[in-house]
Amino acid sequence: MMSYSKGFFLILILFMFLCKSIFSDMILVSKEEVSEIPMNFLNFAKKGEIFEWMVGIRRKIHENPELGYEEFETSKLIREELDKMGIEYKYPVAVTGVVGFIGSGKPPLVALRADMDALSLQEMVEWEHKSKNPGKMHACGHDTHVAMLLGAAKILQEHRNLLKGTVVLVFQPAEEGGGGAKKMVEAGALENVEAIFGLHSSTFSPLGEVTSRSGPMLAGSGFFEAVISGKGGHAAIPQHSIDPILAASNVIVSLQHLISREADPLDSQVLTVAKFQGGGAFNVIPDSVTIGGTFRAFSKESLQQLKQRIEEVIVAQATVQRCNATVTFETKDRLFFPPTVNDKDLHKLFERVAGDMLGTDKVKEMQLLMGSEDFSFYQEKIPGYLFFVGMKDETLEHPVSAHSPYFRINEAALPFGAALHASLVVRYFSDNQAGSPMHDGYHHDEL
Repeated sequence: MMSYSKGFFLILILFMFLCKSIFSDMILVSKEEVSEIPMNFLNFAKKGEIFEWMVGIRRKIHENPELGYEEFETSKLIREELDKMGIEYKYPVAVTGVVGFIGSGKPPLVALRADMDALSLQEMVEWEHKSKNPGKMHACGHDTHVAMLLGAAKILQEHRNLLKGTVVLVFQPAEEGGGGAKKMVEAGALENVEAIFGLHSSTFSPLGEVTSRSGPMLAGSGFFEAVISGKGGHAAIPQHSIDPILAASNVIVSLQHLISREADPLDSQVLTVAKFQGGGAFNVIPDSVTIGGTFRAFSKESLQQLKQRIEEVIVAQATVQRCNATVTFETKDRLFFPPTVNDKDLHKLFERVAGDMLGTDKVKEMQLLMGSEDFSFYQEKIPGYLFFVGMKDETLEHPVSAHSPYFRINEAALPFGAALHASLVVRYFSDNQAGSPMHDGYHHDEL
């Protein structure tokens, strides 16, 4: 009887030990503790040494801007910082990209993305850390994006006991028209990843405020170029010529009717002809004219309809004027960008996390924007969520928009972006551990 009791007691002890081990993996933290994590992470990121470290990284990158697929020094800096933190990574990915890994090494895998490239602009802001590379400038905040993702990496590495999954750090090249996200996807950066978050700096929102929305957020975009060919001649005897300038002028007017008379007024679309290259003399009718522009919409269906009609109108209107026309769309340097469509479940997650950190009154719904972002290439593959972090420079009388040579941001916002990044993935893992999967099958919400 004694041996039976002793055996039963040992089995009970073993069972309790196993249960504790299993449930310690299943249960992350209490609901109260989960809601405190965003503020704890923000306080961590605001620590003097952490904040100054992020500012230093941002300024180094700002001083040495590099264009798409040329971000070799930026990529080197990122790898050096990841090495210091003991974070494993893959390199090169899509030429200069870096993909890092933090956490258990097991599913679920959730990604955080930062773009690295600068713009072809001459910086006009006179300050200590002005661009040292003539004709190149970080005028869209990508230097801050990298600094904030490295900041998130530091937070997560210091708190990796909270990670019941794996965080994938995606440092991406060539967002500015080069389609770096597309190449990262093709290179396998999202392998086994089930969701991705990205952020963008906003010079119009104040410090401590974030903006985003569920569903369509940024437009998809395409470019077109048309060569309209006629017959050149002297301007004094136009009857002996076939005037491509007249034909191109009619084409431009007709293209505007695609928006005003064919598009649904409730389905916002834009078609702009921004390029017109013709002859070089006052008294000579040229042989040909080249026009080009961009078209944008919030659904792939509307974009495809616009693309089809643009070509039909250009060719038909050129024919009316006895000219020929050839139309080209996507090229190596001008990619077709899908609309940026935020996942509705990730939007709910973002609202909870940002609300816990900043207060619900600081989480704003943004208006639809006709700008485009190659983050949409990730969203075509998996659920994704892009949001804007307020980085308005309050010393300026009027905020300066992105892609301006006078672009300036408020570096005090760096801890907010870093902490939001880190908090989002921890909350994602927490919700997943609690038995409420984020998605019942993936679908795109479009207008």
